[in-house]
Amino acid sequence: MAAPSGYALPVSAPDRRIWFDGEFVPWQDAQVHLLSHALARGSLVFDYMSLYETERGAAIFRLADHVERFCISCELVGLPLERTADEISAACFDVARANPGAKVLKLNAFLPSVEVDVVPADARVALAVAAFDPQQDVMQRKAKPPPPPPAAIKLWLEKERRQRRPDILHPHAKVAANYASPMLAKWRARARGFDDVLLLDEQGCIAEAPTSNFFLVDEAGALCTPPEPSVLLGVTRRSVLELAAAEGLRVEQRALAPAALDTAREAFLTGTSAGVLPVACVDGRPFRALCPGPVTEALAARFRRVTEGRDPDFLHWLSFVSP
Repeated sequence: MAAPSGYALPVSAPDRRIWFDGEFVPWQDAQVHLLSHALARGSLVFDYMSLYETERGAAIFRLADHVERFCISCELVGLPLERTADEISAACFDVARANPGAKVLKLNAFLPSVEVDVVPADARVALAVAAFDPQQDVMQRKAKPPPPPPAAIKLWLEKERRQRRPDILHPHAKVAANYASPMLAKWRARARGFDDVLLLDEQGCIAEAPTSNFFLVDEAGALCTPPEPSVLLGVTRRSVLELAAAEGLRVEQRALAPAALDTAREAFLTGTSAGVLPVACVDGRPFRALCPGPVTEALAARFRRVTEGRDPDFLHWLSFVSP
């Protein structure tokens, strides 16, 4: 398939190799049929993890936690994944070594067969692992390079569409279909001039952004985040909770009504791509502290030290690609 008009394949992408069911294939040859169940029904399950450069070389951040979450997502969606967590982890190391300079790893489990019915006749699950640089290998395919990410983001509080519902698809499942409604909400927020959207749960409490978890510092100085049952179990979220405890911060996982935004001192998002990302405002209303606030700055700095391999207390979070 030729590249769309206005697009050009990046220099590095053709050299990338993707692990596809136990074999390496060139980047451009890792394809799925247009009528596959994964595309037609949104049944692809995925996970996304970071590769960081350290003095000891490249390292995968919290590999075991990401693989565990990936396997849980497959169970929640009902995909009969045949490979074990150890086999998947080994594939991640192989892919990272085969693609030097990559910044992220992405796991994909999907039904590749051409299907007509909602329930697939062929339940064989394919597994693919890719390692790449989002800027050089993906984003730079655009004729006009994307703008640099902002130092702090502007959020829009979504008033109509709710976050993932457990009676439809479990919020903990990283499955493609779970992102269709948040995509539309974020698209509309960007049209209003905002960077991202903050979703509410069924009870009208703050949930999360489409691909990030949300934290705020309340007027009493406590670091607060929505509880686990209603949000995606973000690996970076869990890391920040542990780092906050190490910093001696008071942490609370509790329901947050939108009114909590009015009195919050500061706020930030966490995610594999975002890291610890300050929030400048919600619906155009800034927080009480200057952005980034002191708690955000402290946690972002600690998180950077960890990912650079300079924090001995959390060195176990890094899986080094080369022993």
